[in-house]
Amino acid sequence: MSRPVVAVVGRPNVGKSTLFNALAGERISIVKDTPGVTRDRIYADVTWLDKQFTMVDTGGIEPESRDMMLTYMREQAQIAIDTADVIVFVTDVRQGLVDADGKVADLLRRSGKPVILAVNKVDSFEKFMPDVYEFYNLGIGDPIPVSAASMLGFGDLLDAVVAHFSPGAAQETEDERPRVAVVGKPNVGKSSIINRLLGENRVIVSDIAGTTRDAVDTAVTWQDREYVFIDTAGLRRKSRIKEELERFSIIRTVSAVERADVVVVVIDAAEGVTEQDAKIAGIAHERGKGIIIAVNKWDSIEKDDKTINRHTEKIKEILSFIPYAEILFISAKTGQRITKLFDLIEVVIQNRSLRIQTGVLNEILMEATALQQPPSDKGKRLRLYYITQVAVKPPTFVIFVNDKELMHYSYTRYVENKIREAFGFSGTSLKFIIRERKENA
Repeated sequence: MSRPVVAVVGRPNVGKSTLFNALAGERISIVKDTPGVTRDRIYADVTWLDKQFTMVDTGGIEPESRDMMLTYMREQAQIAIDTADVIVFVTDVRQGLVDADGKVADLLRRSGKPVILAVNKVDSFEKFMPDVYEFYNLGIGDPIPVSAASMLGFGDLLDAVVAHFSPGAAQETEDERPRVAVVGKPNVGKSSIINRLLGENRVIVSDIAGTTRDAVDTAVTWQDREYVFIDTAGLRRKSRIKEELERFSIIRTVSAVERADVVVVVIDAAEGVTEQDAKIAGIAHERGKGIIIAVNKWDSIEKDDKTINRHTEKIKEILSFIPYAEILFISAKTGQRITKLFDLIEVVIQNRSLRIQTGVLNEILMEATALQQPPSDKGKRLRLYYITQVAVKPPTFVIFVNDKELMHYSYTRYVENKIREAFGFSGTSLKFIIRERKENA
């Protein structure tokens, strides 16, 4: 099921980031860093009661500012608004209702999205509630008093947010067609790849209605099999504020990856893998998606008989946290190996749905523990009793052990490698859940 996207917007200095960080890090969400990847905290996965969603932080909106940075922040906030299913509009009770709040409210009203009005910095309900009522004048619903600093009012705020989630949201993913997100930095050729697939292969094309995301869904038929490609291109601004551009391009990527089965991470062959590429690949990895690394503009590289090997080694070195990813060298310009993408997509889809019999898994586990003894600590040795597969997409395994604390990450990776040696699972991550079972159980 795709997670809804919730954007946190408002004027500068009303406490948006404080609220975002409190909701994401302090109370209700566990945020994990992907090994080897540093990432801006522009988004976070949040769980409230039985609902999960992705929350997006934005720069402050200054409706009429001509300052270059503030104008750019306004543009990026608009991207977040277009991407979101629900918007949290943050205001400041201490500053009171100002003209700029009304202009932001008009902008949000035009979006047609559900808007939750949060009045921040209400550290004392008794003291500030008369001032909160002033925000009814914005005409966008009941103001909800909160204090990001004191963590007050979060329950009411989150209840209001999740009340707008569609009960039919899960049906969006019941479409049987494989969904492929084409992601990457601006100008690496994402749209060119899809256009080449459309133009060269005489496929049936139709725009898919009903998506509110800021990405374009296109149906592509290849050898009687229909795929839905999610193109995240379009974030091409003339602004030279490169760091901000890269930071906010993550917003589109998160939304597209959420809805995809397979993620094609497009890399510029001449530039090689960048930190931004690693961030994007990390998003796909932590969400358990199938991953293909497409190295585009391969026609522009001078080559010898070892060029592909050198590039492959470099990619694997930088993206060491996804050693399972498939790598393909292509050229959208010439069409070189472009249709090979479909073959790899099929391989990855099959591997994400692969189920292994419990008996076979336990044979692999026994052999693995015999070849490399499990670790011990203070005289107590890890014992692995049993392994079973409990889910697919991605393949998910539960390992029962005597002590979870002894099951180091490195030994889990060792067991994963043994399973991959037997069954491949190329292109897909594997998820492991460690369960403790008493020795006399």
